[in-house]
Amino acid sequence: MTDEKLLLIPGPSPVHRRILDVLAAQTVAHTAPEMQVELRGACENLKKIVFSRDGEPFIVAGAGTLSMEMALLNTVAAGDRVLILSQGYFGARMVQICQAFGLAHEVMEAEWGIAILPEDLERRMDRNRFDVVVATHVDTATGACAPVEAYAGIVKARGALYIVDGVCATGGIPERMDDWNIDVVLSAAQKCFGVPPGLAICVFSRAAMAKRQAMTSIPAYYTDILRWLPIMKDPAKYFSTPCVNEVRAFYEGPRIIIEAGMQARLGSHERFAAAIRAGLSALGFGFFTKPEFQASTLSVVVYPPGVEDAAFRSKLSENGVVVAGGLAQTAGRVFRMGHMGNLTEEQGLFALGAVEKTLDSLGFRFSRGAGVRAAQALIRS
Repeated sequence: MTDEKLLLIPGPSPVHRRILDVLAAQTVAHTAPEMQVELRGACENLKKIVFSRDGEPFIVAGAGTLSMEMALLNTVAAGDRVLILSQGYFGARMVQICQAFGLAHEVMEAEWGIAILPEDLERRMDRNRFDVVVATHVDTATGACAPVEAYAGIVKARGALYIVDGVCATGGIPERMDDWNIDVVLSAAQKCFGVPPGLAICVFSRAAMAKRQAMTSIPAYYTDILRWLPIMKDPAKYFSTPCVNEVRAFYEGPRIIIEAGMQARLGSHERFAAAIRAGLSALGFGFFTKPEFQASTLSVVVYPPGVEDAAFRSKLSENGVVVAGGLAQTAGRVFRMGHMGNLTEEQGLFALGAVEKTLDSLGFRFSRGAGVRAAQALIRS
């Protein structure tokens, strides 16, 4: 771990050697047999990860923001009303996309550090009609994990389509698309999948596909899923040249998840989150997100008195670990640590050791070794 830095921001996450090897491979034609097999395989495994039997996956060059745009433009018809459930920075981005395309929308905003309560959503939907409801599963600014399963029953009982932004959740926190009646799960390659940035990921339900097919036109070209659908069905066909190496690398990401087993993969995220938080708590740190809303994919960590943000993160980077600063109202008050994707126990303990080394160099008083010991004890239990 001395020659390179461990990237523990809330995405991109650490990349497995298998994935790096594919990225370094010679580029093949976008219609080559290898590409056809691997794009199909990635789509099939993506359905398994979101627990969908007959969803339609889309893997397109772009990032999470493109996935947001794809989900909205392909499900919101003229005259539709959208309800956005926002618990931080990325709910606000959904608002901006609606504004950019003139989509009628309303917003329910939670205080940062918590999520919208299901009973509040129920009251809002009983007062007003909405055709599409959008929820961020995990907001990477606040670390808040929304109760997306509870939302689903409320939304579907009132006849609306339901979109879940799973950018910081898909593959690390359960998203049972069929069982929960989610109509679109949108995500990106670089978080729980552990693949470098570059791909927008969506899975559409039958109802969502039917909605798009009933719309005569949408304000999109590249993000129109009907243009991509033939390629997802038969990768030998052409619409727009995909980023070949990135798609082939993404094939490895879901394969690694499926090989481990979905329950094991989801459980590892919960275990590492608990261990890292135990270690940080033992060193005097706190957490911005209310405990009942903490996501297992990242932590928003509050500094103890006397530890300054810029100095801490700079010294931690020198010690081999990169974390992210706070956004908007949390800037300077917190750092954000990702613990998702292909993170290993060894890497998690290395990170806590680096935090201890950093605190020591900054003159902060703490019990040396307490963070690593606390994390080890929880992992072993």
